[in-house]
Parts: sequence; C-alpha cells; structure tokens
Amino acid sequence: MSQVFSEETHRNLLARIPHCTGREVADWLRTVEEGPALRFEEKVSWLRHEHNLAYGHAKAIIHEYDLRRAARKLL
Repeated sequence: MSQVFSEETHRNLLARIPHCTGREVADWLRTVEEGPALRFEEKVSWLRHEHNLAYGHAKAIIHEYDLRRAARKLL
C-alpha cells in the first residue's frame, strides 16, 4: 500500500528534489511525460529503478505530474 503525504510534505519533497537529484522538477516532469504510459505506482517504480530516485521523491514527482495534467484538462 502506498504512503500518503500531506500537502506540506509534498511541497517540501518537491523543494528538495533539485538539491538531491541535480535536476529541476520541471525536467523530471518532462521525463515522466516522455516516459512509458503506466499507472501511478508503476511510474513511481520506473523512476526509482531507471533514474535511481528515492521512493518519496519519485512519488512526489508523479503526484505533481498528475496534479498538473489534471489542471490542464480543466482549462
């Protein structure tokens, strides 16, 4: 079962991603966009194994990607 992060924890994880990975969040979001079409946890696993990310960072990136994609659909 996946762990649920609060909004504050999500924002804190996103803020740390550039420092921990050397890449900006926008770059990671492009990587997800260009990556395989998978379900949420599969995308998290893909980021972890293909890009050697920690679980929390991978989950925060995928969650942010889904939030932004949903916001685009509402416009």
